[in-house]
Amino acid sequence: MSEKQEYLRKLSAVDEVLILPEIAELLEMHPRGLVVDAVRIIINELRETILSLEDLSQLEDLKLEAKDLIPLVKKLVQKVTTFSQRRVINATGVVVHTNLGRSILPEEAVEAMAMAARSYTNLEYDLSQGQRGSRQTHVASLLTTLTGSEAALVVNNNAAAVLLVLTALAQDREVIVSRGELVEIGGGFRIPEIMRQSGVRLVEVGTTNKTRIEDYQRAITSETALLLKVHTSNFKIVGFAQEVSLQELVCLAREFGLPVMYDLGSGVLTQLDVRGFEQDPKVRDCVKAGADIVTFSGDKLLGGPQAGMILGRKDLVERVKEHPLARAVRINKISLAALEAVLRLYFDPARAVQEIPTLAMICRSYEELKAEAEALKEILTHEVSPKITFSVEDEVSRIGGGALPLLELKTAALALFSKDLSAQEMEGRLRLSHPPVIARIKEDRILIDFRTLLPSDRDDLVKVIKEISSGD
Repeated sequence: MSEKQEYLRKLSAVDEVLILPEIAELLEMHPRGLVVDAVRIIINELRETILSLEDLSQLEDLKLEAKDLIPLVKKLVQKVTTFSQRRVINATGVVVHTNLGRSILPEEAVEAMAMAARSYTNLEYDLSQGQRGSRQTHVASLLTTLTGSEAALVVNNNAAAVLLVLTALAQDREVIVSRGELVEIGGGFRIPEIMRQSGVRLVEVGTTNKTRIEDYQRAITSETALLLKVHTSNFKIVGFAQEVSLQELVCLAREFGLPVMYDLGSGVLTQLDVRGFEQDPKVRDCVKAGADIVTFSGDKLLGGPQAGMILGRKDLVERVKEHPLARAVRINKISLAALEAVLRLYFDPARAVQEIPTLAMICRSYEELKAEAEALKEILTHEVSPKITFSVEDEVSRIGGGALPLLELKTAALALFSKDLSAQEMEGRLRLSHPPVIARIKEDRILIDFRTLLPSDRDDLVKVIKEISSGD
């Protein structure tokens, strides 16, 4: 008998594991089939490990007795029975954190989503007429009033909005865009790729750092469908650079009877009292400047759910709305309910800044953040093991989500230092805690940025830090 066969014979049978008291407890708490499957998976994985090992000396390290399988089975059962998407504490200081779900919704939006989820709604039913209606009516008038546009259409995200508009208005024709605006929008998706998917012929003008109005003018032909401007919200070219303004592009387009499309990426509906924020164009100003179609996201600087807004001339929006692709990218009723609630808050800008978490976080003062950090430092200094020391340090937060990359928001961060654990080890423990705490590392310290902490995070944060300091 080969050595591998000998170890395969040592593998516990499923029934041997199931009769163990610790596994019997799992059977009481969870469906029997789930636990049995977990046991089988662990045994099969061990079998595959034995068969795949080339260095036979490693066989001696394998623990194959039934009792050795208990922690493996428990871990797998916990993984299967725990929701994959969980609440995390965002201590990074990045407000619109794409990996952490971007914007947090205001309570009004959460309540609207719950209503739409738990009951039937008049999603596509006109109550006044007693007949079929359009889901767009719930937000279209809100958007046109807030932005001054003639018409509005909402889809499931901004990439879909760009794809739909280009497909409906420019398929099989030319679209002119500056080389300096051919951005990657995240997740590896790029504006040129979206344009190709829409069936348009991309015409690049200018260079990466300099594009002039004459470049557009020379590129216009009888095949040109529209002029496209893309707001480079996720990067900035500084120094020897030049770009064509929206106003210049609109004047040129009018000469040739062409529409101008402006993809804003992040959509700003109200000005915030934050130095540097004025650099991001407001949607209303773009409409007023003559952009015929404007697209932007709902879950970035708007502070709402994932959605893609399409605003502009009524005739163009109607063409987009009637295209078959519009149904494929339509917004669902849950997101639509949240978006309506968020848009209604904007009719009172002061209230919007207070109640829309994204805006409130961006506007939080350094003094307020430092006071909170100092208060938590005092609590932790007295309640946590001296293995970890704390200090409050001045740092900078970022808006994130590809918005205003050069804007630094002065913030206060709680720094954690341990002589026993490296910063990487502490970060790992925080990330794997319950709830997970997502922080950032600077040199040999962990930084907890208070800008993105929610009031409900404080107690859990103290609990988690206590746990990692004690080594539990």
